Amino acid sequence: MAETLRLKPAAVSAPAVSQVTVLRVVIILTLLASWELLARSGWLYRDVVPSLFAISRAIFDLLSHGEYYFHLAVTAGEIGTALLIGGLAGLAVGILLGANRYLAKAFEPYLYYLGPTPKIIFFPIMIMWFGVGPGSKIALGTLSCFFPVALSAAAGMRGIDKVLIRVGKSFRASTWQMVTKVYLPAMRHPIINGVRLGLGVALIGTLLAETKLSNKGIGFLIINAYSTFDMPRMYAMLIVLFVLSIGANALVGRLGGLDGIKRV
Repeated sequence: MAETLRLKPAAVSAPAVSQVTVLRVVIILTLLASWELLARSGWLYRDVVPSLFAISRAIFDLLSHGEYYFHLAVTAGEIGTALLIGGLAGLAVGILLGANRYLAKAFEPYLYYLGPTPKIIFFPIMIMWFGVGPGSKIALGTLSCFFPVALSAAAGMRGIDKVLIRVGKSFRASTWQMVTKVYLPAMRHPIINGVRLGLGVALIGTLLAETKLSNKGIGFLIINAYSTFDMPRMYAMLIVLFVLSIGANALVGRLGGLDGIKRV
């Protein structure tokens, strides 16, 4: 009887997964067909919605030139540095606020107030502080990344089982040992979720900064293609950037073990 009960969910879940996959494929094909019909309809100004063939050719041309990879490396370096600095700062602040209720009451509301604020409004300040080079882009990405990581870490700290904390203290663990042996393993999932959100907003902040004032990076290439009305190239860069972002997000989730969690 027990073996029969264990086999039933697997038998039910296989068709469900297949149906979800088919539905996803149908949605993607429908969107592509709608795009191509709109491109061929002539309803919009010429090249505003280029054909899929034109976009595909632009993607091939884009990936065939080494110049693109140079700009990609610049943007990736800026985002990676911003994620590292903002993530570590947010993690430290989140642990501190989650461990001390008085500090949380005093300062955590400011994180909630400032978190949704568009960080691009601080870009002029970043330019004055860090110049027009990569420093200002990294600073804006760091500021964008800090808030989701800090809030997720603070929430994760408050969700730790008190028994684990008492066990750590009973063994007279130092603060560093409590952080590395108790806090971080117990709040792994909230931290990874915060890093995923931080990666997204760091990407947005960095690209916005590159579109405003830069002569290199993916944001610069996108705004340059828009300025010259090279729509196929612009869409090609957006598509490649979208695919790379999905891959980076999936990699973060896989490293954190979240992709292995079974959904009910």
